Amino acid sequence: MQYPTLLTKQKVLYVLVTGLLSNMVVAQDAPSLEITATGSKEATQSILTPTKVLQGDELLNKLGTTLGATLANELGVTATGYGAGSSRPVIRGLEGARVQILQNGLSVGDVSNISQDHAVANNMQNTHQIEILRGAAALLYGSGSSGGLVNVINDRILTTLPDRPSGAINTSYETVNNGRAGALELDNAFGSVAVHVDTAINNANNYRIPGNSTQSQGEPAGGWTVPEAGNGGNNYSGKLPNSFSNQNNLGVGVSYIGQSGYTGVSVERLNNNYGIPTPEGGSINQSQNRYDLQHQTRDPFAGFSSFKFSAANSNYIHTEFNSSYEAQALWKNTANEARVELEHKPIAGWKGTFGAQTTAASLNATEVGTGSYAIVPQTKTNSNALFWIEEGKWKSLQGNLGLRYNNVSQNPNTATLLEPVTESPSGSLTPEITLQNRKFNLLSYSAGGLWNYATGQGAGVAYTVSQRAPSAQELYSYGAHESTATFAIGNPNLAKETSHNLEFNIQKTSGLVRGKASVYANRFNNYIYGFYTGQSVPDTKNFSVVVAQQAAATIKGVEGELTYNWREQGLGSRVFADASQGTFDAGGNLPLQPAPRLGAELAHQKNGWLANATYIYSYQQNRLANWEIGPAPSYNLLNAGISYTERIKDVNWTLYMNLKNLLNEQIRYATTPMAVRLYAPQPGRSLMVGLRGAF
Repeated sequence: MQYPTLLTKQKVLYVLVTGLLSNMVVAQDAPSLEITATGSKEATQSILTPTKVLQGDELLNKLGTTLGATLANELGVTATGYGAGSSRPVIRGLEGARVQILQNGLSVGDVSNISQDHAVANNMQNTHQIEILRGAAALLYGSGSSGGLVNVINDRILTTLPDRPSGAINTSYETVNNGRAGALELDNAFGSVAVHVDTAINNANNYRIPGNSTQSQGEPAGGWTVPEAGNGGNNYSGKLPNSFSNQNNLGVGVSYIGQSGYTGVSVERLNNNYGIPTPEGGSINQSQNRYDLQHQTRDPFAGFSSFKFSAANSNYIHTEFNSSYEAQALWKNTANEARVELEHKPIAGWKGTFGAQTTAASLNATEVGTGSYAIVPQTKTNSNALFWIEEGKWKSLQGNLGLRYNNVSQNPNTATLLEPVTESPSGSLTPEITLQNRKFNLLSYSAGGLWNYATGQGAGVAYTVSQRAPSAQELYSYGAHESTATFAIGNPNLAKETSHNLEFNIQKTSGLVRGKASVYANRFNNYIYGFYTGQSVPDTKNFSVVVAQQAAATIKGVEGELTYNWREQGLGSRVFADASQGTFDAGGNLPLQPAPRLGAELAHQKNGWLANATYIYSYQQNRLANWEIGPAPSYNLLNAGISYTERIKDVNWTLYMNLKNLLNEQIRYATTPMAVRLYAPQPGRSLMVGLRGAF
């Protein structure tokens, strides 16, 4: 199937919007049924700062081994896919450094934004809530999140005293990869001290795939073979080599809770060993120690409702191994972050938060054995920021303002020797770069308005300008990277990247029929991307030379959904669609852009039973950058699940069964770099059975 034209996308939006408007009158006064399971909620000002919150049963049903897999089918969100071990969310066609990942409001402290084969240092099994923030809300935490921001909340530091011991237990088994998972968490109070303990383990072997690993001429969606001369015999069926994943973590939190606030600390140890399913093969052994401190005082002094201080220290390390399990590179990242927030009481209809944040990180990647740098020289990054967010409401109108100033410095070890290597039989060398310290002043701001023209119905507009400093790898990379099959070369002269995002929204949030639709345009000045030069380096397995460049670019998109009685007793349904496309203003397509999707969900909940089914059609993506090989094939994804919950004494026990990829389709995400997309599809048909209890 061909990529839909702009007219087709307009039709999709027209159907969603007109369907929403046509139902507003008939459903306006329909009674709202009692909610029996906690699910997805939208912030009351979601038009201004579109916020998706995953929690409760909805989060449990969608939970994957990675953050990307958990969010992959949310509206406007797709994912990268390096096997089962590494996957980050892609929001409205943007990923990496443009989608900041937080844990409890502070940076996760890993190196997942450097390359897609680096896993996010978050364990999903003990996650309580995932927030997706855009616009002014994102400016509370960072200036570079032009795509959005994802905050993973585990409630490790308790803010209220449990009135009795409580906790949860979960265990499951999955057929496609012989996956075994288990998780446990406990909360209790000892006087004014609250204690939390959580642990989880998730072990999975290589997973089964439909058809062959390399998309080749005999398969209907492709019609091409990569490389042209074949894949050196690395064309697999059945189990996909190096697609395994083994995770475990332990977390402890202790907090003192008084009448006016709380003070708490927590510590976490995370281990993750997973495969890299490229033709070269390999694996990564990842670990992280993280320490958090939080303090909040309510009504600290006149005019203010809250003072909050939070800080975190993360010590991250991972070792990259080749297919012979020989250590090749050692990556370390030490990150320290602290922030203060003051929330003032309403003034003339406005209430808001202002504060300051400071971050210091030290990245060090070395080759095992030689001790020389690996891809990126040792670099220290420092960031200091001030932020201010305001929200106001006057009868049927709402307003939202956000402002953030950041000063960012990138300081590489300028004594590092970058050695050019031969890139062609003619003897030419890779382009040289000169390491230099860089400083960037960033100013980001957002403004929006919402008109509630009827109860539970509104239309709004939001405009956000977001500035981002180039990351260390974009500035200073110089070396071969096996997991992406590239020789990456940075550009120390890159300018700051600026995005201008304009969005129009409409929503209905009450009644049996609800919905929302958005149309947006995100224009970039100095968009940073990796340009494939067409050259290769024989000294490094003929890896493609990729150079960091900048250009003006624009991403345009539409998305919307309609729901009927969703997440409530009885029958519920949901239909949704999203499409975005990024182009260079001078012509050509941005790389790694998601394909448009259409989807539908159906659920029925009654007397402890919950049954659901989800169908998603992803169009073929043939609007690729001129150096990308494709197209990325279309696919049909069908998932289903059923669960039964029964309260036995003081424990709610839930027995569940989830069926994934029921059609056994070969799924290759257009947002995954070619080194994996062309050789490693997502898992085939799978059955997961499990038991969880909450008390």
